[in-house]
Amino acid sequence: MAKIDVKMTDHKQEILDAMHEQVQAALEAIGMDAASTAADKAPVDTGTLKNSISHAVDGNTVYIGTNVEYAPYQELGTSKGIVGKHFLQFGVTAHSAEYANIIKEYLQG
Repeated sequence: MAKIDVKMTDHKQEILDAMHEQVQAALEAIGMDAASTAADKAPVDTGTLKNSISHAVDGNTVYIGTNVEYAPYQELGTSKGIVGKHFLQFGVTAHSAEYANIIKEYLQG
């Protein structure tokens, strides 16, 4: 009987790279949805706050936020009578089950 020498190519790094790309794409999709949901719930006077809400993906984390100076007062409220609207919190939590499904879909391809 002849000996058969089968050399397997190690595709570990390719697999890890592909998974990383899919995770990044999933996080981008989640960030877009969360920012859009937060913007829909943001209080509107001039539209500045609503239009400033964005997202950023950094590593395996998605950040949702705004650079508008008065946003923390609208989000959290004040001791002087402004009631917190929690629009950013809502954007992050409103579709948490959907976000889990997005990650699952992207990883399953």
